[in-house]
Amino acid sequence: MPDQHPISLKEALRSAIWAQSLTPEQMARVEADTFETFVPKGGYVCRKGDMVENWLGIIDGMVKMNNFSRSGKSVTFTGVPAGGWFGEGSILKNEILKYDAMALRDARIARMPAATFMWLLDSSLPFTRFLLMQLNERLGQFIGMVENDRLLNPDTRVARCLASMFNSHLYPGLEKLIQISQEELGLLSGASRQRAHQALHLLEKQGLLRVDYGGIRILDLEGLRRYEV
Repeated sequence: MPDQHPISLKEALRSAIWAQSLTPEQMARVEADTFETFVPKGGYVCRKGDMVENWLGIIDGMVKMNNFSRSGKSVTFTGVPAGGWFGEGSILKNEILKYDAMALRDARIARMPAATFMWLLDSSLPFTRFLLMQLNERLGQFIGMVENDRLLNPDTRVARCLASMFNSHLYPGLEKLIQISQEELGLLSGASRQRAHQALHLLEKQGLLRVDYGGIRILDLEGLRRYEV
C-alpha cells in the first residue's frame, strides 16, 4: 500500500546518516543545492558511460545497479532501497559511470551536485568518515556477492540477497517488511522469478520469513545470513 504521507526531499536529506553531524550552514547548502527527479519503473537513473554529475539518493522506490554485455546478457550488482546513496566512487575518481542504474519500481531520486558533494568532503570531517565507512561496506557487500554467485545455490543466494539489504550503514531505516516483488528479488539474486518463488517458499517453511501482501516479512535475519544448503 503506498505511503499516504510521502517523505519530502527535505525530510529525506535531514534523516540521512551523513547529515546528522553537518553544521546548520552545511545543511542549508545541501538543501539549497540538492534537487529531486522522478524515474518511472524500468527507467534509467543514470547510464553507463555518463559522467557523474550528482551523488544519488533514493527517497522512495528501489534501484538496481547492473550492466549488459554486447550480446544482451545482464548482470545485477546490487539493489538500493529507499534511504541508500550511491555514486560516490565515480565522483571521487572523476570518471564515467561503469554501470547502469535502473528503477525496479517508480522511484524518487535525490541528486546532490558533485560540486556540493566535494565541498562537503573538504569541509566536514564527519562526512569524510561516513564516506570511508560507505566505501568499506560497499566493498564488503560486493565481495560477498561474488562469493555467493560462484559458490552458492539459488536458495542460498536468495536468502543472502535478502539479508544483505539489512545494512544499517548502506540502507538505514529498512523495516522488516521489504516491499519487493519476487521478480525484483530474482533480478537481484541472479534467479528467475519462478526460482525465486521456490526459494521463498522453502525459506518460509523453515520459519525465516513470511511472504505477505506487498512484500516479504523477515522473521529471522541472522538465520538468513547464516543460511546455506
